[in-house]
Amino acid sequence: MLSAAVVAWVGAVFLAAGFVKGVVGMGLPTVAMGLLAVTMPPAQAAALLLIPSMVTNLWQLFTGPAFGGLCRRLWTMMAGVMIGTDAGAGLLTGAYTAFASAGLGAALVVYAVLGLLKLSFTTPARHEAWVSPLIGLATGLVTGATGVFVIPAVPYLQSLRLGREDLIQALGLSFTVSTVALAIGLARTGALGSPTAQLAGSIAALLPALAGMFIGQALRQKLSVETFRKVFLVGLLALGAYLMLDAVL
Repeated sequence: MLSAAVVAWVGAVFLAAGFVKGVVGMGLPTVAMGLLAVTMPPAQAAALLLIPSMVTNLWQLFTGPAFGGLCRRLWTMMAGVMIGTDAGAGLLTGAYTAFASAGLGAALVVYAVLGLLKLSFTTPARHEAWVSPLIGLATGLVTGATGVFVIPAVPYLQSLRLGREDLIQALGLSFTVSTVALAIGLARTGALGSPTAQLAGSIAALLPALAGMFIGQALRQKLSVETFRKVFLVGLLALGAYLMLDAVL
């Protein structure tokens, strides 16, 4: 049973994570996993993340213009995500918890540095057939080990030079598949503990996540998204470094 202080902290985390997603269109699992992992095992944090991530990503997925076309284009990447996540899910549990925390910190640092440096590349269409499944597999391994979906999926999808709405929808597709794969992996390894209790906690976390997302969307037009993005990435860099040091020391 979670204490009142932990419940309040979880609510605040998902409010903040939802706000970030509302403003920049992504970041809910990254922020939530990073902050929750400070106070609880990564597997428990990942279990709380499942319902908020699923609902917000499905909303993002089905509001775009090209669902069928993106599925046909990216299905090998999604298959790789499923396989990789299932293979890496054991790292979130048991004796591997410290490694998962360190891995989560490393993933946050890499993501933040890439964003701050604005590093980008272009993947030629002729290479997608063999690159997509490899990127999916790598993303799945990182997802299974850390609960974070962004590396290397986000940089790769950005490299395809999709239109803005198509990119947002492609991110929604990738994050949705990653969430489903993570849920399956956690269930297979027994990391969900009491499924009923975890489901109730995850559903409760959905409310502040949605509230934060709607607030972020409402304020999006009034904020400098670029300034917010930089502050967000610096915060992730600091948080990732803390998690890595904490796991090592």
